[in-house]
Amino acid sequence: MRVLLIQTLSVEGITQERVYPIGIVTLAGGLKRAGYEVSIFDMNMEADPYGAVRARLTDFRPDIVGLSLRNIDPLGNKTSSLIPPFLVTAKMVASLLPEARIIAGGTGFSLFPERLMAEVPEIHYGIVGEAEDTLPLLISSLDRPRSLPGLCLRSNGRIQLTPPLQKLDMACYLPPDRALLDPSLYAEINSYVPAIGIETKRGCPFHCAYCVYPKLQGSHIRCRSPRAVVDEIEQLHKEYGIERFHFTDPIVNFPENHLNDICDEILKRHLRIKWDGFMREDHFSHENAILYERAGCECFSFSPDGLCQESLDLLDKRLSEQDILKAAAIASETDIISVYHFMVNVPGETEKTCDKGLHTIEKLYDIHGRKRNLGTIVLNNIRILPGTPIERLARETGVIGPETDLLYPTYHNPKPFDSFRYRLEALHLRRNILMWHGGK
Repeated sequence: MRVLLIQTLSVEGITQERVYPIGIVTLAGGLKRAGYEVSIFDMNMEADPYGAVRARLTDFRPDIVGLSLRNIDPLGNKTSSLIPPFLVTAKMVASLLPEARIIAGGTGFSLFPERLMAEVPEIHYGIVGEAEDTLPLLISSLDRPRSLPGLCLRSNGRIQLTPPLQKLDMACYLPPDRALLDPSLYAEINSYVPAIGIETKRGCPFHCAYCVYPKLQGSHIRCRSPRAVVDEIEQLHKEYGIERFHFTDPIVNFPENHLNDICDEILKRHLRIKWDGFMREDHFSHENAILYERAGCECFSFSPDGLCQESLDLLDKRLSEQDILKAAAIASETDIISVYHFMVNVPGETEKTCDKGLHTIEKLYDIHGRKRNLGTIVLNNIRILPGTPIERLARETGVIGPETDLLYPTYHNPKPFDSFRYRLEALHLRRNILMWHGGK
């Protein structure tokens, strides 16, 4: 039986920052070990993605086509959607290969499984959440699938979903079979973000009000062994020449000891690689920063999100303004670039919180000014996602109504502070340019 796994479009165009699709490569490795003939196709790498996917479908003629929807939209305040390309791809598969079974999955699909199954009747089955165990079991019983965690199917004219378990033992995690998709093809495609991702853990115990990570991965942290993580890095470095990696964890430095052990292992093996990941500020110490720098960290990505204490509390970040400034002070003493992500016009925004937000931007530039190691500050409105406290708040306050369709880009950005982001961006741009060219 032939299985083709397709990474559907995750970005708006071939000039944008893209990533190696570790999800479908991991799944393909499991299917290969189970005896299936497997092929992988990433539409994001093609100048003509629809022409190229058509050619692969007609050449390979799979019995089963897996469609991975990673992103529902590009985020970053953009209002374009990645749902239409996904729908078109599914319909193209059904048109070209009407006998093939279509199975959908991926993080984007997992947020709206029933809705997308209803929108695209060509999809036979969907898988929500982790699919390493569910996909092979589904394929082995396609005509009469049993009840499987995360399985979404059609029955008696209705769409039924069995809740996912999100409990894959990461101690038994098998890294992606890179022979199925050459990582070196991705080594030089981006200008900023490393294209090769490494999973060191799954799950997040925090409860940030806008975030869907706990829904997608569970709230219990499951870690891989540091040695296994570095085995994967070493193989990619030595066999494929990969030098830059992105740790895909929701928070890479929590628990602290896990990342510290990974860094110690990198140093022990004398690997000359670069990496980055999202850091939590209240677990970022001077000692850790030194270790991370020695082990090849090239960017501290912080996502405090709240620009002032009121916003931090509303977003349930469980951080203080002092945590942010303390982490910034530690990071500023290194030779590593720092990037900060903040959310603007959060519920409860006032003139006072706006002033405090502007002050936070000024403070960060003051802290990083001496060594000029502040890469950028990313300022976004909150993308409202289903099942989050932000969705509930937005509905209670009338920011969105019962008819609002969250499948498509919807941001929390009500008046009268709907233009506040531009004041912040003007300040950030001024300080950033003057940091590099002199002045304040």
